[in-house]
Order: sequence, then C-alpha cells, then structure tokens
Amino acid sequence: MKLRPFTGTTTALVTPFRKQKVAFDDLSRLVEFQIKAGINGLVPVGTTGESPTLSHEEHMDVVRAVIADTRGRVPVIAGTGSNSTQEAIGLTKLAHDAGADAMLVVAPYYNKPSQEGVYRYYAALAEVTDRPIILYSIPGRCGIEISVPVVERLRARYPHVRIIKEAGGSVDRVDQLKQAMGSAITVLSGDDSLTLPFMAVGAEGVISVASNLYAKKVTRMVRLALEGDFTAAGRLHRELYPMFRGIFIEPNPVPIKVGLADHGVIESAEVRPPLCEITPANLRVVRELFGRIKV
Repeated sequence: MKLRPFTGTTTALVTPFRKQKVAFDDLSRLVEFQIKAGINGLVPVGTTGESPTLSHEEHMDVVRAVIADTRGRVPVIAGTGSNSTQEAIGLTKLAHDAGADAMLVVAPYYNKPSQEGVYRYYAALAEVTDRPIILYSIPGRCGIEISVPVVERLRARYPHVRIIKEAGGSVDRVDQLKQAMGSAITVLSGDDSLTLPFMAVGAEGVISVASNLYAKKVTRMVRLALEGDFTAAGRLHRELYPMFRGIFIEPNPVPIKVGLADHGVIESAEVRPPLCEITPANLRVVRELFGRIKV
C-alpha cells in the first residue's frame, strides 16, 4: 500500500518542561530526533503533549515552534480539541493561521454530549478551516465515542474530514468504519499495542506515543505492514510489545518522558500537575524495558 498524506507513523509529541516552563530547546531537539529517524508526521499539543495544562499562549507557542523547527519536512498536525466548541474553534483558527497542515481534534470530554452534539462540534470546526481535521475517538478518556454514523455524516458533508484516530481498543470498531466507508475513511491507530491488529483490517498507520523514543522501529513496523509484509512487521511488534504496554504503566506521558530523558533526547522527565513523577517501583520497571530495546 502506498503511503498517503497523514498515514504511516506520526508521533504524538511530548511537551518538554524545565522548572514548569516549556523547554523549547528540548522540543527542537526532539523534533530533529524524530525527523532523522524517518517519522512521517508530528502532532504537537495532543493529550500526550499535556495540552490540558498549557495556557492558550503556550499551546500556540508550541505549535508555532514545531512548525518552525520542522521546516516543511513532514506534516505538522496541531492538537486543537476541547470540551468547549468555542475554544476548539479558536485553537483551530489559530493553528490554521500558524501554518499547521492538519488538526487533531479529540471528542468533547467530560460534558458527554449526545451524538448530535458531537456532530455539531465537528461540523463547526470544519466550517473554519479547509485543512484536514483528524477525528480523535478515545472513549476511555472522553466518556463517549464518535459513532460510525456521525463519521459518515461528517465525511459526506466535509471532504476534509476523512481521517480518524481510533483509540477505543477495538479491532471490530476499525472493521465497522472500513465496512461503512471503505477507502473514503483513513483509520489511524491510537493505541501502539493495537497498531498491527488494526492495520490487518484496514488501518493505515498510527499516531504513536512509543515513537517519541522508538521512532525508527515503529516507523519500520508500520511501513512493513503497509507493504503487506505482516510476518516481518509481526516480529517487530513482538519485540516492541512489552514496551508498548509498559509506557502506560502510569498515566501518559510520564513513562515515555523518563525514556526520553534517560536517552538524552530531552533534559528532564518533568510533567505538569496534576500528573506527577513516576513511582520508584515503576521507574525500575520502565528502565528495564527501555534498556532491553535499542532505540
């Protein structure tokens, strides 16, 4: 399968901090690390980037910094979702004006709108940009999923709403989306450990947490799967699987920041409250995992 725009492996970037301020030099180093590893795209200020704890000014400063550091070498997909439609519209407009290639928009969280409310949320965003909007369904965090009929309605009305990041943990759900829309919808895995199973039923890549550190290996696994070599892709999946699971032993992105700091990609594993540092017991677990798998 030929790699198409916004398919393959895209990294959901962490936001590095130092003394609770965004460490832009570390962010630049992380972007360069990703591009040299052959990544296919970058997502600043998604939930892995701790977007709920960033001010609007910081949020856009991070987006602009990643766009500047990337210099057009790979697509930059800005996280612009919110549980407030007006806030999401504002962030989407700002990201569009900053030059983002697309927007990753999480379903409204906490307030749990009806599916009609979900449709209207995304329709409102689709009206303020002509760049691709990537739907992000993660019911475990949002309390709702984006239903298949809502995806169909959006896809039928808005040509630039044609991609979904699926993080509901269900291969069956990927099958439902592909059965309903076929090649008219691009499905990306939102769970590293399920990327290969999802691709076996038609997904075309992943928006990955693990690729913050293991960009080369995750990118290669996905490329092999897109080429139809599931045997070789499966070998890489089995090598990486313990790490795919281990990086969620504590809330994301706490463990992956430990790996990035230990490997010198960023200076500090610091996160913002209400997240906190990893426990000593889990620190030993993740360091053993990261030590077992070469970057």
